[in-house]
This record gives sequence, structure tokens and C-alpha cells, in this order.
Amino acid sequence: MAEAMQVNKRTRGGVERAQVEKKDQFLAFVLGGEHFAMDIRSIKEVIQYGALTEVPLMPDFIRGVINLRGAVVPVIDLSVRFGRPATEVARRTCVVILEVEREGDVVELGIIVDHVSEVLEIGASEIEPAPSFGSTLRSDFLAGVGKVGGKFVILLDVNHVLSIDEMAALAAGGSRTEAS
Repeated sequence: MAEAMQVNKRTRGGVERAQVEKKDQFLAFVLGGEHFAMDIRSIKEVIQYGALTEVPLMPDFIRGVINLRGAVVPVIDLSVRFGRPATEVARRTCVVILEVEREGDVVELGIIVDHVSEVLEIGASEIEPAPSFGSTLRSDFLAGVGKVGGKFVILLDVNHVLSIDEMAALAAGGSRTEAS
């Protein structure tokens, strides 16, 4: 993830070499009052929450689809995906559009979040492994825990959280019933 870069500083006695850690960027957002972040490289854009078209017989975590410049993009309620209550739509609610790889193809998915807060720069030395206890999230959903300004932010592993194969299996096992 992060790499060390060598920087030369000139001093009176010659050149002093210092290691400066390269920091990766993460998009920070709030979901259900908790702070999360994900690697910015998988994010295509952030859009304001708008009307979704519900699709019958989809699992509860798929809230519907949107038309994004002619493309049909499924929108996932990340809170429901985590086994929590559905996200309540408010003024700052938005949809983060991500590009997820599946069998060599890139698929666009949207996730609903309460609001996006900032872009964080976090170095590898500031990331701790995901704890195996104390979290209500599955450990494979976590890329680690980042330390930023004395606070912790949960770093999500987008490829596991949004595993298309796993979500398809869940959809086959338990879906919403069509409204009558």
C-alpha cells in the first residue's frame, strides 16, 4: 500500500537522507454515527442522493438502481449490508459510486452513506490490523484501523464488502418479496 520515498536534505556537512513515508488517500464518511474510510482509488465519484428505482425480489441491502449517464447502477445500503438498520435519508445523504472488479471486468456500484466528511492521507505505519474482536462487522470487511489525529477510523476492504459473488449468493438465498 504505502511506500517509503527517499528525500535528500542539504545540510552544512553534505547531504542527509531521510525516509518519508508515502501516504495513501482514503475517502472518509459517516454511516450510522460511525466513521469509516475506503481507499480512494476505487471511488469514481460522489453524488447527491436522489430517487431510486426499486427492483422487486432483490435482497434488502440493494435499495434500488439509479441511471448514471445512461448506465444502470445498483445502489447498496451499506448499513443493511453490515446487518444494521437501513440508512435514513437526510439532507447530506449521498451515494458513493465505486468501481469493483469482477472476473476481469469493472462493475459500477453505488453505496449509500450518511455523509462524506473528508479525504484522509494515511501512511502504512498509521494503519493497524483489523481487530478480531470488539467489532460488529465481519473481520474480512476490514482492511485495518487507521490512526488519524489521535482518533481511529475503520478502513473498509471494498472488494470484500462489495463482493459481487457473495452478494449474488445472498440474493439467491433471501430476497425481498414483491409488494402486492
